[in-house]
Amino acid sequence: MPPYKLISSDSHVTEPADLWEKRIDPEFRHRAPFLAHEEHGDQWYVDGNLKFGVPSNVQAGVRFDDPRRISLEGRYEGPHMRGLDPDSHVQDLDLDGVAGAVLYPSQGLSLYLVPDGELVSACFRAYNDYVAEFCRPYPDRLKGIGMISVDDVGDAVRELHRVAKMGLAGVMIPIAPLDPPYTHPDYEPLWAACQDLALPISLHTGAIRATTFVDVIALNLDPVRMTNKEVKAREALAAMIFSGVFERYPKLTCGSVEFEVGWAPFFIERMDYYYKERPAGHRGYRFKGDALPSDFFHKNVFVSFQEDELGMQLRHHIGVDNLLWGSDYPHAESTFPRSREIVERILTGVPHEEKVKIAGENAARVYQFE
Repeated sequence: MPPYKLISSDSHVTEPADLWEKRIDPEFRHRAPFLAHEEHGDQWYVDGNLKFGVPSNVQAGVRFDDPRRISLEGRYEGPHMRGLDPDSHVQDLDLDGVAGAVLYPSQGLSLYLVPDGELVSACFRAYNDYVAEFCRPYPDRLKGIGMISVDDVGDAVRELHRVAKMGLAGVMIPIAPLDPPYTHPDYEPLWAACQDLALPISLHTGAIRATTFVDVIALNLDPVRMTNKEVKAREALAAMIFSGVFERYPKLTCGSVEFEVGWAPFFIERMDYYYKERPAGHRGYRFKGDALPSDFFHKNVFVSFQEDELGMQLRHHIGVDNLLWGSDYPHAESTFPRSREIVERILTGVPHEEKVKIAGENAARVYQFE
């Protein structure tokens, strides 16, 4: 069999410590995120004294060397820090046997928890400028994802147009927005703009909007929350499907990222069941003709996974064309530098033509890799 191409639909940049202080709009500079070197480790702060981020989560390969060394606390430096610049990122892609990568933030994910919406938007603009510049030297191998706040839909639409002009390949929105939920018509301009600009939407783990700041490290240490973390992504997808977003915007694409995929078959079946059989389905939005929620899932939704062997066994219930592999480089749980070995193991018994799609072809289609 010919080798198949690996494209990671979920990789990350390692933001430099001065990213926001250097790039944020001048009026927000005194509130910008910054890295403090403290006695027992480094800590990111924003808006003066709000702790955010996981300083040492960029520990690619440590799980294979010595998993006991993995920690959510530590120094934002050292030999485990990878992907700090585009040249080294591409060198690591070559080392890992990966042809291309879709890039999300690392520390920036936690900024959705900042209560002040104007500050959040300013932080996101600075990040979007940075990631577009990061990807520019390798446009065929690195595809950046823009960060979008949906607190103000008009502001979100303006940022969508800006990131599209900068060449970013997609955008991420919070998996749990502030009021209103994604069923609300207020978001219609957002969906329309994403479709018109051909920007796929991502619902990435950790991107939860909040009015009260919370401790990110505490959240990551909560086994109950981590075991059920895909719930908010499911709610967001169900809101979009049941409110007819994909019927009104048939070329719009939205996906869950870094939640694995074993939950998806049951989710798809439950949506159809409640739409057809239960009173709640009869009182809500009704699709044209005989269409079912599952039809929109299979046509408009993608799911990115890392090492979900159960999900691969259930792949035909999800849809082979809907599955995108991702390495999560350079985070501690990433498959780097053994991605090809791990993908081959979890795709054992999968026909070659399906492997080609899941390992890279589907990501190439969604994010327009050559």
